[in-house]
Amino acid sequence: MNATEPMKAIKGGEFLIRETSADSIFIPEEWNEEQLMIAETCTNFLAQQVTPNLQRIDEQEEGLMRHLMDEAGALGLLGISVPEEYGGFGKDFKTAMLVTEKLGAGHSFSVAFSAHTGIGTMPILYYGNDAQKQKYIPKLASGEWKGAYCLTEPSAGSDANSGKTRAKLSADGKHYLITGQKMWITNAGFADVFTVFAKIDDDENLSAFIVEKDFEGLSLNTEEHKMGIKGSSTRQVFFNDCKVPVENLLSERQNGFKIAVNILNLGRIKLGGGTVGASKDVITSSVRYANEREQFGRAISKYGAIKYKLAEQAIRTYAAESAVYRASQNMEEATEMLIASGLDETKAKLKGTEQYAIEAAILKVHASEVLDYVTDEGVQIYGGMGYSAEAPMDRSYRDSRINRIFEGTNEINRLLTVDMMLKRAMKGELDLMGPAQKVAGELVSIPDFGVTEEDGLFTKEKKYIANFKKAILLVAGAAVQKLMTQLGKEQEVLMNLADMLIELYVSESLQLRVEKLVGLRGEEACKEQLDMMRVYINDAAEHIAKSGKEALNSFAEGDERRMMLMGLKRFTKTEDINTTQARRNIAAKLIAENKYCF
Repeated sequence: MNATEPMKAIKGGEFLIRETSADSIFIPEEWNEEQLMIAETCTNFLAQQVTPNLQRIDEQEEGLMRHLMDEAGALGLLGISVPEEYGGFGKDFKTAMLVTEKLGAGHSFSVAFSAHTGIGTMPILYYGNDAQKQKYIPKLASGEWKGAYCLTEPSAGSDANSGKTRAKLSADGKHYLITGQKMWITNAGFADVFTVFAKIDDDENLSAFIVEKDFEGLSLNTEEHKMGIKGSSTRQVFFNDCKVPVENLLSERQNGFKIAVNILNLGRIKLGGGTVGASKDVITSSVRYANEREQFGRAISKYGAIKYKLAEQAIRTYAAESAVYRASQNMEEATEMLIASGLDETKAKLKGTEQYAIEAAILKVHASEVLDYVTDEGVQIYGGMGYSAEAPMDRSYRDSRINRIFEGTNEINRLLTVDMMLKRAMKGELDLMGPAQKVAGELVSIPDFGVTEEDGLFTKEKKYIANFKKAILLVAGAAVQKLMTQLGKEQEVLMNLADMLIELYVSESLQLRVEKLVGLRGEEACKEQLDMMRVYINDAAEHIAKSGKEALNSFAEGDERRMMLMGLKRFTKTEDINTTQARRNIAAKLIAENKYCF
């Protein structure tokens, strides 16, 4: 983006074919005083109300979670992104993400909070009519009423539109009678309001309904016993000719699937933010234990194997955080531009979120897998105590695992990432074929032999990232050309492409963040961040090369394959760096600060 086109924001998915300016992104080091105060409120709430009661929460002590939600509501945390006219604070998307991140360290509480403020509230806020919003949103924003979301069924998980729950109009035309079964419903045990998805008569697509817990015909099964997030209420919900007033149809008939998809987009990026917060919390516990635990006469934090683990935990978390807030800023700017063009604020928020559905899916996958890595290494740092239920890693390890299933499995989200990218290209919204053909032409050109000593601080990394884009366009272009209509059935190839896209997006987000940070603070003050960037991009090059090679070997043959593999090798080549020393530098900072400090 140059100075003459400041409002030309990058579109969703366009990161693959367009360069982004570091000045155009938001980085967490830029939080203002009010946002930092909100963050502190969240941290204090967890420290005072949640962390001391984690065992009681896991035992599902009667009324405890509802009480905690009431307390969060009293602090205004349930209404951060709800407009002021409905009793909320009307804060921007980044601030709402900050709250989600900070409360992400709250284990089962964070699940209840996220479900209530996201899928429990947003469908009504975004799709409800004036009367529905006036009736339900103020009570949801204050916490007087708790929200839940009923989409999944025993035979309808990833294929949500195949649900068998049905609605029919009553003889007097005053009610819809809903019959069916929903499962894995978060907050079901204490929810007052359910957004329920069902097909009216023989409709092809779902419709959505606002159902109150006291409506006749609604009943709950007992609490599910789960691997983790044990304190989160999860029940089956049954509807037996459940009487729902006709005015409680949410949006238009058969618009339910669209509602579900758009709300999931929002949920995915929010899950990315929440898992970043959980990762930071686990790292702090890991560092403190490593500093306290002595073996062979020294704190284990002095050993290289432990330093590697601490540094790698921090690198991956810092990179994920960089990508989360880059996308959050993009969504916010898109929304502001749509409002400025005259679009209704609620519709603008929906369209702004939908525009970055690709990035939301990427962040859901990446950040949830980072948390799983961080908690796994946390257990290892704790050693035998990591396996004990008396130490914090037991709960963190079990609770982290659900995030790769929530909001669509990571496999579904990987497939969606590539599917959405290709569909936008076919619609002409993204020009992928032009850049792909250009890259194909480069395969027979003389390669660029790198950068010179006179180049700037980030020249190498920018070149690597530009080449990562070429690597993806090379493999994707070849896959489309070779497999054509069969590509959708080649899930392994699609997963390879998704992994390449994820590594590209996170690498670029991290590089842009560090570049902007150096501009604000100077190179000397950002030594560890520069090390994190260099190590991450170095490793990303290897991951992209491996995924690309697997894809090409699955469909290309002969001389064509050899040429493309040579091109892939060229586009994923990086100069050797001392990653061991870089990780030691990062670990030293963590150990000295005795916490996650980036």
